Amino acid sequence: MPETNIPHDDLVAAFQIENQPVRGRIVRLGAAVDEILTRHAYPDAVANLLGEACALASVVGASLKFDGRLIVQAQGDGPVRYVVVDYDTEGSMRGYCRYDAERVAGVSSGFARPGARTLLGQGVFIMTVDQGPDMDRYQGVTAIEGETLALCAEQYFAQSEQTPTRVRLAVGQVDTGEGATWRAGGLFIQNIAEDDARGSTEEAWITAQALFETVGEDELVDPTINGQTLLWRLFHEDGVRMFEPKPLKAFCRCSEERIMSVLKSFPEEDRAGMVEDDGQIRVTCEYCSRVYELTPEAVG
Repeated sequence: MPETNIPHDDLVAAFQIENQPVRGRIVRLGAAVDEILTRHAYPDAVANLLGEACALASVVGASLKFDGRLIVQAQGDGPVRYVVVDYDTEGSMRGYCRYDAERVAGVSSGFARPGARTLLGQGVFIMTVDQGPDMDRYQGVTAIEGETLALCAEQYFAQSEQTPTRVRLAVGQVDTGEGATWRAGGLFIQNIAEDDARGSTEEAWITAQALFETVGEDELVDPTINGQTLLWRLFHEDGVRMFEPKPLKAFCRCSEERIMSVLKSFPEEDRAGMVEDDGQIRVTCEYCSRVYELTPEAVG
């Protein structure tokens, strides 16, 4: 794989192992995931979970062939009530976690950082494909049974699409000399089904998985390694072709117009109860923490 000037961060790209029935995608997140995770004062364990969800939404959402959105969420009865990431096919995403700080602190006192099952408890993992207002949503649901969202996603694909799939996600903080920033990465591979022309794909899939297992979480978040180099490290024996990457960014779709529309849907009596002492109605976006200040007259 020749060297190129492909950026290191905030991109997702498809790849194909040469002459093998295995394809995949790789995602590297820098400033985009740092912006999402630092909009709220999340405990490290919660930030890690949301970072995994951002990487997962990017690596799965990049496969959508239409203009729309992929919503990745998990919810349960644990210290984290839910985590959600909203990804659109332009590469924009936003994410949010709702959690109980005391309960999170309680499960974070050990040596190991708590994972998805510990944080979310008994619950469900959901992926929703939204193709726009004129199309029905497609939603797949599976139980949370793994300590990572990667395992939840593998189970989802096994149950919903019967497609052999492996997912690896990593989140961490890296100090680049200007303070620690959050980073995330993900690797996703799938086995292409056998057919008369292709024959059995089992052996190739076993080999690809063995190579996949050698990738380290530190490599997925290392700012000095670009995605192309990492893929070459893993699959150079057969060769690997990485396709044109898609840029990713943190972007919230909230707006004053949307907030006004929501407020107008409430009865006048309820809106009156929202007015604060200074005569303003204030609404904070859960995703980006932006505060909207509106007068009752404007809403009415």
